Amino acid sequence: MNPALREALAVAVPDLQRHCRDPWTVIGSAAAALAGADVSVADLDVLCSIRDAEILTALWRDRLDAAYVHAADGDRFRSRFARFRFPGLPLEVMGGLELRGPQGWQAVQVRERVLVDCGGVAVPVPASVEQVRILESFARPKDLQRAAQLRALAASSRPDR
Repeated sequence: MNPALREALAVAVPDLQRHCRDPWTVIGSAAAALAGADVSVADLDVLCSIRDAEILTALWRDRLDAAYVHAADGDRFRSRFARFRFPGLPLEVMGGLELRGPQGWQAVQVRERVLVDCGGVAVPVPASVEQVRILESFARPKDLQRAAQLRALAASSRPDR
């Protein structure tokens, strides 16, 4: 387990559990790493409701990374976004994340969550099949690589018949 990820989760998860009113989920590279994929984790992505993004932005006001320039994916993604400085890794909140596709803007939804233990901290992540579906819907090269790693991980863990 990535020590920086463990450190960021240890600090952030208690606040997320205490202050979020709606379900929240770790997604992206951190979720893939928590599922066992060998991926590089540059930040901790938290998918939550718009209401909870606003609560967290007020709560973590002193951690806000106001100088951060958001990636140029605005034509594909939109959310109530904020980036915060945390020990270990930066944390990015995506409140009400939406993805633009052929049918227009669609909410990114996690249909099935699992809890992963990370140093005694229960972290909600999408179930592996959900991670693959979400990553493939994002369709960026880095997301497709993570999806392929998760598929390979699932295939290698199946018992031979």
